Formats: sequence, C-alpha cells, structure tokens
Amino acid sequence: MSTDSRRKDEHLRYAEITNSAQQRQPNDFAGVRLLHQALPEQSLAEVDLSTSLIDGLQIDYPFYIEAMTGGSKKGGVINGQLASLAAKHHLAMATGSMSIIFKDPATKPTFAVVRQQNPDGVIIANLSANASVDQAAAAIDLVKANALEIHLNSAQEVVMPEGAQDYHWLTNIKKLAARFPVIVKEVGFGMTKETIQLLADAGVAGINVSGRGGTNFAAIESLRGKRIGASGDWSPLFDWGQSTVESLLEARSTNHQQATVIASGGVQSPADVVKAGTLGASAVGVAGFFLHHLQTNPDGLDQLITSWRQNIAAMMLLTGCQRFADLANTPFVLNPQLESYVRQRHLTR
Repeated sequence: MSTDSRRKDEHLRYAEITNSAQQRQPNDFAGVRLLHQALPEQSLAEVDLSTSLIDGLQIDYPFYIEAMTGGSKKGGVINGQLASLAAKHHLAMATGSMSIIFKDPATKPTFAVVRQQNPDGVIIANLSANASVDQAAAAIDLVKANALEIHLNSAQEVVMPEGAQDYHWLTNIKKLAARFPVIVKEVGFGMTKETIQLLADAGVAGINVSGRGGTNFAAIESLRGKRIGASGDWSPLFDWGQSTVESLLEARSTNHQQATVIASGGVQSPADVVKAGTLGASAVGVAGFFLHHLQTNPDGLDQLITSWRQNIAAMMLLTGCQRFADLANTPFVLNPQLESYVRQRHLTR
C-alpha cells in the first residue's frame, strides 16, 4: 500500500472516531427555527423535492452524498456501497479527492466503481485546488462526472504532517471554472461573504460553504501526526472557522449571481436540510453522518435515506413550500447567538 493510500485509510479511521463523538451533539442548526404554516394550501403529492445543484444540473432530491473517500482498497469498497445507495435512491454523489490517481494510477478502480455502480446518476469528481486542466479532464472522464468539485483545505494542510505550504489557488480556480462546471467546496471550516464573493466573481458554478460542525480535518490530521511522532499542539484549530449556518448567513450578503450556494458540514437530520434551504442553500451535502451509519449499520442507512426523503417532504409542506427553492423566501427565527453574529458581521437578515 502506498503512503497516500495509507493516508486515505487513516482519514476514514480517524473520521469515524471524531464523527462518533459528534453524533447528536448540538450545532448551529439548532439555533435556527422553522415556522409552521397552519394553512399550507397544497397536498403532499404537490411537493417537489427536485432542485438545481448548479445551473443546468438538476438533482431529484435536495440532499446528496458528499465527498468522502477513494484511493485505497477500503475506500473503494465504501465508494461502491455509497454509489449503490445513490443509484437506488436517485441521489447525487461526490467522490473523495481523486488527486491520488495521478501519483498512483492503480487506485483508479476505487473511484471508477462509483460510475459502475451508478451508471445513470449524477456524479461529481473531486480534486484539489491546484489541479491542472488536464488532470481535471482526466478525473471527469474516469467517472464520467457531471461536475467538478474543487476542495479548499488550507486548514487541513497546515496541520497535515506532509501538508502543502502554498495556497495560491484563485487564479487556477478561475482557469478551471472557464473550462468545466466547477463547484468549490471548503472541507469543514466555512466561508466568509468576502470569500464567497471572490469565488462568485471567479465564475464558478457552485459554492459549497462546508462549515464547522461536521468532519474536523484539523483534529484528524492532528491524530495522524501524533501517530507518526510529529511535534506540535494543534488543538487551538479544533474549533476554527465558521459554522455551516454562519457561512450560509454570510452568503446571503453576497451577489453570487449564477453561482448556487450549497451547504455541507454537520448535517445530521432532515430538519438540517430544510433549515439550510431556508438560509438559501440550493442543495445539501452529507458526508460524515452517512459514513458513520454506513460503517455501523449499512441496512439502517438505506432506511434512513428513505426516512429523510419523507420528512423533508413533510417539512416543506408544513412551511408552505412546494419546491425546495421556495424555502429561501420563507421566514425563520435565529437564536440570540446567531442574531448577534449577523449584527456583528453586518449581514443581510
């Protein structure tokens, strides 16, 4: 097993350790209240769960399987399982970072399995922000992807023992966005309105704010570092960044035009999906929560996805919304902490 493949397996192991500790812990989604509409004036059959992931790419449901793994034997097995569930439930799915295939071509099947198991579904290829145009084209071709996801992981790389030191990414993102339908995604530390505006102006198709509250790559890389004897205490970064809710509130104060805003990070329930939609997300990615259930109860994840679809439809009905996009125009209530954040950041409420 190559060093990079071993790192992929370590990410899975430590993600499960850290995600298990976070399950059912309160996060900022608990600070957002949806308002019940006693006269929804529609039937449940009229509720339409489809949404636009990015302009020109419709998905059947407003939540999807976000980037997790690949690049190792174990990662390939998990990708196959997730892709099978995605096919069964008509969910979109993003691969884990495919950058490894250019160092170790033998890992390609661990990603190709996603398209093999889900031949007709929406697949998103994932690469680092310094990927070349040729690499992007190759990754897209390998999984016959419908879009390219570029991840921003500076807070992870800083902690990673073998991490990169150079984070000049914006020029390359503009180049990629001019050639492909690009979604730019944080890896769990959120985004400010200033970053969101820069990305929108760069011409990207989608912006996944991916905030604090889910998989914590600073904690994961710190655990990996301790295993190999790396020095340094990275605990001050364990609660670094903006939460997903804070990041969505930031996005409301930007003119992102054709770039859709997508949410991920700490999503643990169908209510979180609906709340993200109320705050302006066009779709919601779920990673760590689904991975935890897949590894502890695969059959239960199958049933869970069905339950999420039912509950999201019911909540949309009870907020008076026929389409997921309608949620962005519904009223909501924030707790005092989030209301204070809005005031201090001078955000549009």
